[in-house]
Amino acid sequence: MTIEELNDILAIDESYHIERTISTGNMDKFQEAICAFANDLPGKRQKGYLLIGVYDDGRISGLNVDDSLMKKISGIRSDGNIIPLPVMNTEKVETPEGDVLVVEVTPSLIPPVRYRGRTFIRIGPRRDIATEAEERILFERRAAFMATFDATPCFAAKLEDLDLDVFRNKFLPKAVSLDILESETRPVEEQLAALGMFDLANNCPTFAGIILFGRNPRKFMPGAYVQYVSFEGTDKTSNVVNEREFSENYCELLPKLESLLEMSIIKQYPVPASMLREDMVKNYPYWAIRELLMNGCMHRDLQSNTPLRFYEFSDHLEITNAGGLYGNARPENFPKINDYRNPIIAGAMKSLGYVNRYNRGIGQVQKELSENGNPPAQFDVTLLTAFAVEVKKCTSQAKKVHQSKVQKYTSQDKKGHQSEGTSQTTKGHQSHNEEHRPFGKNILTLKERVVDFCSAPKSITEIASFLGVKNKRKARERYIDPQLGITLERTIPDKPTSRLQKYVAIKKGTSQK
Repeated sequence: MTIEELNDILAIDESYHIERTISTGNMDKFQEAICAFANDLPGKRQKGYLLIGVYDDGRISGLNVDDSLMKKISGIRSDGNIIPLPVMNTEKVETPEGDVLVVEVTPSLIPPVRYRGRTFIRIGPRRDIATEAEERILFERRAAFMATFDATPCFAAKLEDLDLDVFRNKFLPKAVSLDILESETRPVEEQLAALGMFDLANNCPTFAGIILFGRNPRKFMPGAYVQYVSFEGTDKTSNVVNEREFSENYCELLPKLESLLEMSIIKQYPVPASMLREDMVKNYPYWAIRELLMNGCMHRDLQSNTPLRFYEFSDHLEITNAGGLYGNARPENFPKINDYRNPIIAGAMKSLGYVNRYNRGIGQVQKELSENGNPPAQFDVTLLTAFAVEVKKCTSQAKKVHQSKVQKYTSQDKKGHQSEGTSQTTKGHQSHNEEHRPFGKNILTLKERVVDFCSAPKSITEIASFLGVKNKRKARERYIDPQLGITLERTIPDKPTSRLQKYVAIKKGTSQK
């Protein structure tokens, strides 16, 4: 290291990767600092520097670095107190004001690094012992170079803990081509193992298998559920209007989240565009909120006991999931760079059609929010143990902006009204409203019709006949199951497959768990 390079480091205040000291005998202090630099909790991947012979304000103390001091500091690397061994280099830099002993530490690829059994980290310019949550972040970094959590075996589970009907009927047809399925003769354990969802060596499912097809994922992962709460006001101190817990496996949970958005969250408001025409504006764009929810399910820390929280307030939505940015994704490169905490689950969700894995999601979310008149989504990527996003509701002012976008159509309509007459104007008005109805209107309308039809208890046969659907199983999977606990409930909840089973609409304001 040259004097110029040293001066550049001295010009920087003490921070997460720089520590100064004039002490030469406090070996505990030196080893704690080296351990903290090796752990690199902020994830900046910058080398840490312990500068011996420098005051806190950056002035050189006039130290004389001899061979004995060099050997003592260099011996820290291999004395066995810091495990795993740190990657470090010691160098003496001679200056006119005195010598400086520079200890350069490279961030470890296999954290957490411990000094005498304790994990030290840097929090800004301060050194401290890591909390359990902070150690988990370091463990996740280690996992980025090893097997991820979703690929590890769930030793407490057995094959019977997986719903194999869900695996065969809902997942395989979308994940594997039809010709391969028709020629498949392997046992189901081998089929699951080929997709990373079963560990043949230990004869048990992986955590990915439990979260995707498990009969009761929370039995093995207490935080594996989604908590939805609707608040009356703008913060958590206001009254709770509705609440719901989704704790099913992902093949059953994700369609229910879609129905929750369609039936309860996304609402439309008419905005006058002319004297005879209205334009429909939504409080939130459906596909943007869906993308954020699915990303939360895909990237969450499944080892945490904290659920994915989806909170609805009168003026905004909040989505918070356990686990901060992972792997190569860091605050300074988000959202340009992404990484997968749960790659097997991410692949399965792509097969099911819930994510695309093209790293375009955040950009599309912001684009759709802008087009709908919402402010940009606000992402909090500074949290170490969580990832949060807030989406503001489309306000009346935003609606005026949206209305201005269709102003040119208004003037054209007025000309058309004068030349074509009342009957043509009415026809044109209806056509325009048809064009501006939300995407997926047929699905949304049919689901609403099912709820209205079930104001009195109805059987699956009656519902299928009402919809004009011949296949009762498809009618149940598409229009009933995703709405259970949200807008519909079973009349015999303890016996889901009873031949006397009927379905009835839930009264508004009723909380289901």
